Amino acid sequence: MTNLLSIITFLPIVAALIMAVFLRGNDEAAARNAKWLALVATTATFILSCFLLAGFDPADTGFQFVEDQPWIMGLRYKMGVDGISILFVMLTTFLMPLVILSTWEVTVRVKDYMIAFLVLEGLMIGVFTALDLFLFYLFFEAGLIPMFLIIGIWGGADRIYATFKFFLYTFLGSVLMLVAMVTMAVTAGTTDIPTLMGSNFSSEAIPLFGTQLLGGLQTLLFLAFLASFAVKLPMWPVHTWLPDAHVQAPTAASVLLAAVLLKMGGYGFLRFSLPMFPEASALAQPFILWLSAIAIVYTSLVALAQTDMKKLIAYSSVAHMGYVTMGIFAANQAGVDGAIFQMISHGFISGALFLLVGVIYDRMHTREIDAYGGLVNRMPAYALVFMFFTMANVGLPGTSGFVGEFLTLLGTFRANTWVAVVATSGVILSAGYGLWLYRRVTLGALVKDGLKSITDMTARERWIFVPLIVMTILLGVYPRLVTDITQPAVSALLNDYHASQPAPASEDAVAMAGN
Repeated sequence: MTNLLSIITFLPIVAALIMAVFLRGNDEAAARNAKWLALVATTATFILSCFLLAGFDPADTGFQFVEDQPWIMGLRYKMGVDGISILFVMLTTFLMPLVILSTWEVTVRVKDYMIAFLVLEGLMIGVFTALDLFLFYLFFEAGLIPMFLIIGIWGGADRIYATFKFFLYTFLGSVLMLVAMVTMAVTAGTTDIPTLMGSNFSSEAIPLFGTQLLGGLQTLLFLAFLASFAVKLPMWPVHTWLPDAHVQAPTAASVLLAAVLLKMGGYGFLRFSLPMFPEASALAQPFILWLSAIAIVYTSLVALAQTDMKKLIAYSSVAHMGYVTMGIFAANQAGVDGAIFQMISHGFISGALFLLVGVIYDRMHTREIDAYGGLVNRMPAYALVFMFFTMANVGLPGTSGFVGEFLTLLGTFRANTWVAVVATSGVILSAGYGLWLYRRVTLGALVKDGLKSITDMTARERWIFVPLIVMTILLGVYPRLVTDITQPAVSALLNDYHASQPAPASEDAVAMAGN
């Protein structure tokens, strides 16, 4: 199927249009039909993405399933996937049916709710498949709209504040990226991403405010993209929008926000920063590595002080994204492979943790940790699943969480030993806040009267967690399912990255310069 990527990308959006035009009424039957249509559409999208994966050749380091057609104003509609992006497409399509199932209890404006999620899925897939600079930007920015509506309409009491904070942070960073994209298109004469990955933007120092800016144009472009990707990931200290957004967002939105939307920042570093601005990336390496290590430690300590379960898990996500940026800018095979693995693993684990919070929030309508305790006495199945994903989040060997953290730390140790030492303390801190949360919520005596009638997970809720448990264990014991796909593409990326670095001056040249 020559247009398989377009079908996968736009199938959810077409389903949303069908729902908007043909599905009438606001009664219970209409709501049920909207849920089933969304579930069928997202499941069909996942099945089609499995055909995409089955036909993908990991040994080919170029882009596959490429679609290239004229678009508008000289731009092209160009789509494709490589060994890096295909995994993010699979992560998105895998999670969406589970997300729709988790919304089965929603009763307010159900059709609109499903339309927003279907449109969001298509836009997220588009980010990972776009091979034109401005097509990427269109998908990247358009994804803000459905998430803005989801949080703003179906969110918590302070949803308006959280929504505007989320929108302004991410949009303002992306404005700088747009300026950089226009500069790149004018300088290189193309908006084709594969071509731009081989472009050699000038790295000669340029005067700026009375000093010489190392890296020249590359540094300016790198910083513009950093402004967008650092917020999206998010990196410390531009992470403060994330806890607020998570707390106010409905459960399904929190799952996608943590599992997929945050990964767009890490994907951006791999697709743009390292291949297009290699010398600027090398100059920024020590700064990014230390910033990542600080983020891991600082946000882990902040997580220990939280009283809201969602906020604690949100800060945990920021800490885990610190391992991602650390691995990417270690710029070696273990580090980058580990960063990609960590993003995929975090998608399963963090998504499951937010779903677990949603299970008890639906019953008790509070996320305050002090409102719980002793749930194992009434919810043994819930306590077991919660324990599993807590251990996976900590990085227990045998789970996917261990593999990602180990590889990123290994890669970072080879690049900067002290950064790796500081970052390793985050493993201990994650065990601290993870086990503290688990003990307070599930263990001990059931003494609160409001919890004595709470019921365990329903069959639907249990089935949602089965695929997430399977993937977390499967990737933990057989990580080659991911690394066999990523390694050739990552190796080609790193070869080009290191080949673009300026050759060290010879001893004779240094001596002549000294004389």
